[in-house]
Amino acid sequence: MADSRYRWALERYRALGADTERALACLSAKPVSIHCWQGDDVTGFEGEGGGAGGGIQTTGNYPGRARNFDELKADFLKATSHIPGKKRVNLHACYAVFTANAPRADRDRLEYCHFAPWVTFAQAHGFGIDLNPTCFSHRMVRHGLTLSSPDEQTRRFWIDHCKATRRIANDIGERMGESVLHNIWIPDGLKDMPSDRIGPRLRLKAALDEIFAETLPRVIDSVESKVFGIGVESYTAGSNEFYIAYAASRGGVYVLLDNGHYHPTEYVSDKIPALLPFFDKIPLHITRGVRWDSDHVVLYDDELREIMTEVVRCDALDAVLLGLDFFDASVNRVAAWIIGGRSAQKGLLYALLTPHERLRALQDTGNFTEKMALAEEVKTLPFGDVWEEYCRRENVAASDTVWHEDIKRYEEEILKGRA
Repeated sequence: MADSRYRWALERYRALGADTERALACLSAKPVSIHCWQGDDVTGFEGEGGGAGGGIQTTGNYPGRARNFDELKADFLKATSHIPGKKRVNLHACYAVFTANAPRADRDRLEYCHFAPWVTFAQAHGFGIDLNPTCFSHRMVRHGLTLSSPDEQTRRFWIDHCKATRRIANDIGERMGESVLHNIWIPDGLKDMPSDRIGPRLRLKAALDEIFAETLPRVIDSVESKVFGIGVESYTAGSNEFYIAYAASRGGVYVLLDNGHYHPTEYVSDKIPALLPFFDKIPLHITRGVRWDSDHVVLYDDELREIMTEVVRCDALDAVLLGLDFFDASVNRVAAWIIGGRSAQKGLLYALLTPHERLRALQDTGNFTEKMALAEEVKTLPFGDVWEEYCRRENVAASDTVWHEDIKRYEEEILKGRA
């Protein structure tokens, strides 16, 4: 029965110029980097109180937060067992694993040994790895500033931290035989109107130049802007304009686009084709902002579909690096991972099943009425039957109610036992 429904869907899509088999092959091969910090509310393993900071926060107190490396690994594996497709682990530096062979070190002194357990874990399960310096939730964030601070000691600490994590990313890449995305986001800004807007940016520019001075062949460098954060509502040093200008003037540095980091009337889906003529790579952090950068769980919504549509119709599947970034402690954290990961896959599948060549031809020839009609027809094609076929081939449940039953059991047997 399922096979006959898929065959019917295949013919429906084929009639409009979309190839379901090609779509499924592309979807299965495209990795999505899944953020580790959803599992523990951005707490990390440093044992200093932890938690998000620097203008971001996690809300909710759902039971079962991962408290250590073993619990976070177990939860991550449970989540990924229900997410189809290729996956990477996206790490923050605050998830360094301290052991007898890798003793505790402050962030500016971190080494590869502190992340070797993650490499072992990733290799055992066929995951890639990405790494971010953690420039927040630390005593050296002084007056809300890191790389743009006027205090040399503060600035030096964070420069050394980013240099250390770049080297670690390169070491990870060497051992795994792949490139590792190393993305810098800083919370630097001011709550009230600034008296000096350029000073922090000149210091940030100089700091970044020092961080990126060392050539590391396995590292993909990116910088991530943000329009504002809690406590930094009036001024952000690392603005969109600053980072685009910086990356455009520095070969080998890319602009990471987080679709929660812009004004609500700005859309990352439009920024992708604006940057592709100038950059051969565009890293993405896919999230869902509600009124502001609230990092809600990614859902299969209009902007997600439009982001993925631009990735596909710009022929940028290889150029765009897909990653997730949200954290919600008001719901089951493992289920949140699954919903967000599956939604990203659904959005990409929808884009792969859209007859872009035909739609482009209609636009170029001025047939706007037919283009509009075709775009509307695509929305009601049997997408669900193709999704079910994809899940069958990936050996995961297509139905959300089926995987949720497994997560409810996991919650009863594992998560509720955590104090």
